Amino acid sequence: MHVYRICLTKYADDLFASGRRARWNYQDRFVIYTAASRALACLENVVHRGGEGLNDQFSVLVIEIPDDLLIEEITLDQLPPDWERASRYAVCQPLGEAWYAARRAAVLRVPSSIVPQEFNYILNARHPEFRKVQIVRREEFRFDARIKAAENS
Repeated sequence: MHVYRICLTKYADDLFASGRRARWNYQDRFVIYTAASRALACLENVVHRGGEGLNDQFSVLVIEIPDDLLIEEITLDQLPPDWERASRYAVCQPLGEAWYAARRAAVLRVPSSIVPQEFNYILNARHPEFRKVQIVRREEFRFDARIKAAENS
């Protein structure tokens, strides 16, 4: 299976986990967020970076998750109403922490907070089987000017 990550080109040589807190992880949990499609990866960047942050040089990392790698899942049925709001990280982080701490699977499939019927895949960079996850291709990526913040003239 392939998943996708859009990142600044200067960081496209490696699968880098910053350890910063996000929706599904606490601070100092070294995970990498990926998406099931390039389009969802684009939307995630637009939401999290804002229009002005889209003017740099970006790349799409095409990442292969081997078919024999176990993937855990958090489903919509497991989540309370309004889980997708930014103010609800405290609802999602304990679920991601349980996956991270259990170390049963290197990959966690979660619904996207932007399009809940689509999926993001979180990679645990500290899991022993993470080494099986590989970048198979890098592609240049440009955000369409229509979704960027208006530039000052």
